[in-house]
Amino acid sequence: MNSPIPRDEQRKDKHHHLRFHLPYVHLSSVFGDDWFALKAERFARFFGTPTFLVGQTIIVAAWIGINVAGLTKFDVYPFILLNLAFSLQAAYAAPLILLAQTRQADRDKVNSDADARHREDIASANEERQLQAARQTDQLVALLEQNTKLTEITKQMSERIEALTREVHTRIEQGNIKP
Repeated sequence: MNSPIPRDEQRKDKHHHLRFHLPYVHLSSVFGDDWFALKAERFARFFGTPTFLVGQTIIVAAWIGINVAGLTKFDVYPFILLNLAFSLQAAYAAPLILLAQTRQADRDKVNSDADARHREDIASANEERQLQAARQTDQLVALLEQNTKLTEITKQMSERIEALTREVHTRIEQGNIKP
């Protein structure tokens, strides 16, 4: 997939927390991002808020209260106009809610894909760190073996020097070698 973001800009944002979402920025929603789709989604989201529910409850209670008290004969019992208003609201609310759910599902899928890529990148980075640690461990073992060999060689040379020093000292004492 070709990303609309230049490579150097992607590298610059390497540590940005949304860097895995950037390749999906250019994707448009199934229903588009036009004025109607955005307003419809906002309206559908408003249906589920406490503000809407409390406001609707107050309006319905006032409607019923005014009509039961007889202050108006606008919509007497069994409140046919109120039922019509609820039916109209349901007729528009259902498709708008489905629209909002579909758009949210699209966003969730994109976020899920980006999160999966992020987890894969973390796993590959972890694997690379483990391989690097294994290589470094192997290098340390090799260096320790070399150090052990050098120490052994140094010991052998020290013993040889000591033996030669004793031999020279013994010969000097015996008078075979003149100082």
